[in-house]
Amino acid sequence: MNAPHPDALERPHRLDALPFDNSFARLPEAFYTRLAPWGLPEPRAVLFSDAAAALIGLHPDELASPAFVEAMAGNTPLPGGDTLAAVYSGHQFGAWAGQLGDGRAHLLGEIRTPHGPWELQLKGAGRTPYSRMGDGRAVLRSSIREFLCSEAMAALGIPTTRALSLVASDLPVPRETMETAAVVTRMAPSFVRFGSFEHWTANKRPGELQQLADYVIDRFYPAARDAANPAVAMLTEVSRRTATLMAQWQAVGFMHGVMNTDNMSILGLTLDYGPFAFMDGFDADHICNHTDRGGRYRYSAQPHIAHWNLHALGHALMPLIGDTDALEAAIDTAFVETYNREFLARLGAKLGLTDTRDGDEELIGQLYGLLHAHHTDYTLFFRALGELPAVAGTPAQDAPVRDLVADRTACDAWLAQWRARLALDARPDAERRAAMHAVNPKYVLRNWVAETAIRAAQAGDFAPLQRIHTCLQRPFDEQPENAEFAAPPPDWAQSLSVSCSS
Repeated sequence: MNAPHPDALERPHRLDALPFDNSFARLPEAFYTRLAPWGLPEPRAVLFSDAAAALIGLHPDELASPAFVEAMAGNTPLPGGDTLAAVYSGHQFGAWAGQLGDGRAHLLGEIRTPHGPWELQLKGAGRTPYSRMGDGRAVLRSSIREFLCSEAMAALGIPTTRALSLVASDLPVPRETMETAAVVTRMAPSFVRFGSFEHWTANKRPGELQQLADYVIDRFYPAARDAANPAVAMLTEVSRRTATLMAQWQAVGFMHGVMNTDNMSILGLTLDYGPFAFMDGFDADHICNHTDRGGRYRYSAQPHIAHWNLHALGHALMPLIGDTDALEAAIDTAFVETYNREFLARLGAKLGLTDTRDGDEELIGQLYGLLHAHHTDYTLFFRALGELPAVAGTPAQDAPVRDLVADRTACDAWLAQWRARLALDARPDAERRAAMHAVNPKYVLRNWVAETAIRAAQAGDFAPLQRIHTCLQRPFDEQPENAEFAAPPPDWAQSLSVSCSS
């Protein structure tokens, strides 16, 4: 008999024996509605993430089983699970939207692991009491985008929900055109949102607000329990995590597209992938969501919107905090200090700097001005910058960067300032190059790359989707076999746009 693969020894759980612990389902029933998913007719496996499966200890053989596909399509329940849809409210595009909730999501349950809990949630498995006018379905197009970006962000080291699987069906779903249905299985330690707290304050239910705060603190912020005011301590840490997340988004050029309070994770995770995009030609005011006609969620506004959303959360927690000064300190001081520190540190690392010094903020600002003025490809610029020597040489040596900027004289002027700053660190080129390539990805999920996978999948060919997923798991590696996915948008993709239906 062949010995089992070492990875399998570390992942002992079969699908029917996952160790569920369903802590959210033990909250009072006011927090959710128990119901079964609608499921999909004749589901077929499209893609799964072995890395996500490893987080819950799921045996790798299970991912290819018919039972796995049926369960992830919502057709059969998982033993030990407790399926429900959660209620929450929120602000959408800055306006109070009232009650929302899991309109097309079904929480299957929470799996206990040695490293903490992971909830499994089906997205697109049918209507719930919170669907409002929606059909509760997700389409293959948007499901591919969510799966790929969830796992790409994880590979980039950015906090995010995860994607375990993607299953599809020929079930027709009407959108702008008739499309077909799909279900993504998402994973997160918790799907509690800012809007989960807003819901109870808006409905004048202080008891439920306290219960939810106690639940989140005890499960995820236990150090806050010993503070003079646990709610203040929790809010302070949420502000820090959110600020760090914003610094990571801005540094990698990621745009969420719809930063409503119901899309903000209480754990500081990237949550709900809809009209997202990674920056191609740099535009500080780029709007990636064509539904966002006023530009509320443009790239440059994301840190400000996160700060605004934290104040909405703080207002919801005010019945538990009671002190305006404490609330403002928990948000303003924690967020601003953390964001400024994290952003400067991350941009410094992208530039190959070993520490933060006076003048670095000006150097970064001038760079962003240069990139914005010439719509320089954001990802390619930073990747190419790592190839340049610290001491100025010939124009040919600088060509990888100079060829990306229309005004080469302005580019040369900035490079001279950059090199003067590098001289203060005196780090060997090889060491600096390796450090820069470790933080400046070569591969991000460009919209045109996602569209390539979508069009092929809609035609029944899932091979490009698998290849792109595999590529994005190693975003900092050269991967010459996948070099095409690092290119700027081709002509046919110049007019691609995404909306809240994406």
